[in-house]
Amino acid sequence: MSMKHLNGPALGAAGILLFLVTWEAIPRLGLVNERYLPPASLVMAKFFGYLFQPGFWGSVAHTMTAWTLGLAISIIAASVLGLLIGSSLFLRRATRSTIEFLRPIPSVALIPLAVLLFGLKIESSLLLIVYASFWQVLLQVLSGVADVDPVADNTARSYGLGRMARIRYVVWPTTLPYLITGIRLASAVALILAITAELVIGTPGLGQQIALTQSGGAVAEMYALIVATGLIGVLINTVVRLVEKRVLTWHTSVRGEATT
Repeated sequence: MSMKHLNGPALGAAGILLFLVTWEAIPRLGLVNERYLPPASLVMAKFFGYLFQPGFWGSVAHTMTAWTLGLAISIIAASVLGLLIGSSLFLRRATRSTIEFLRPIPSVALIPLAVLLFGLKIESSLLLIVYASFWQVLLQVLSGVADVDPVADNTARSYGLGRMARIRYVVWPTTLPYLITGIRLASAVALILAITAELVIGTPGLGQQIALTQSGGAVAEMYALIVATGLIGVLINTVVRLVEKRVLTWHTSVRGEATT
């Protein structure tokens, strides 16, 4: 079968297989010391071994709890503020400089503040996750509100629709695709910051386990945990994409994907 006849999943599987074969060959051929990069077969054996360990699933639960709470807080806060700010020319102008100042600040720069305020509790992770994810959603919501057709808005006003009715029937349908995009971006950022907080601060979760295996010299186990975080990221992205297609079945971008 030629490459052009392979579908998306088949190409994806072929790519993963090629990656694993290359990974296996690099240490086996002595290109990299096995002490620093164990063969893929050893790492995957450790990974599947983790699947039968309750402690591993406890770490996954801690990470996903922080991810879920942080992402939920970000989505709610950014959606409300985005609709509020975006619907007012005065608020857009008044907050523009503040947003542009705060948005580029890296979340990891807040680690000392998080530790000072909350120590090693989950709240430290939430501070970093919420701060990083919030901007992903807020900027998308602001863009969505700004993209509302002024003719449609003026028509709604002429029919006597109040502010809340215009948000529901005019602003929200326009903003929803932008919001979903923001959620997709924020979901990845939230996972990155959850793992980072656990690595650096030491809050419970997969990141903490990665740090412990690294400090203990269990390199194969460390790579296995890294593989686990990558698979969680893929699963999150897949779920968000499915939700996007379900919620935006009426949108041209989703209909265009379905027909290709």
